[in-house]
Amino acid sequence: MLATLLPGYGKVEVAPGVVRFQNANSLTAISMLPVQRLGHVAIRVRDIDRAICFYTSLGMRVIWKATDWSYLEASNSHDGLALLGPNYQAAGPHFAFHFKDRKAVEDVHYKLRQEGTTVGEVHNHRDGTASFYLQDPDGNWLEMLYEPPEGILGNQSKISKSA
Repeated sequence: MLATLLPGYGKVEVAPGVVRFQNANSLTAISMLPVQRLGHVAIRVRDIDRAICFYTSLGMRVIWKATDWSYLEASNSHDGLALLGPNYQAAGPHFAFHFKDRKAVEDVHYKLRQEGTTVGEVHNHRDGTASFYLQDPDGNWLEMLYEPPEGILGNQSKISKSA
């Protein structure tokens, strides 16, 4: 296990499948199950339609479109970008770590909660995913997410997915 000290934060240990963080002000260590991939980034936008136009011109495709948010994916992968409109209230800007199945998300949730980390509840989303949110030591929002093997369930027609 590789260990290092981060000024003001304490010791961080990293090994395959495990990250342990020990806060300088606490004896609590956080150990995580391995993430499958960094899956998506969520950003705030002022105008969803304008943002969709911009990002689709870069080759992304719309998977889900609603009045308050949209989800786009890169054309050759499931790497995603969530566009959060001004009225979207469910979450703010964040990045999501994807896990292999819902049980892995629930296991991480349980483990973090047992170790004293403040985490939101695991909940199902309208696009077929399940996740929970938490903040890293610097206050950045993270999402721990399960995405079905076939990808996020879209609400767009086959024509708009391939466009």
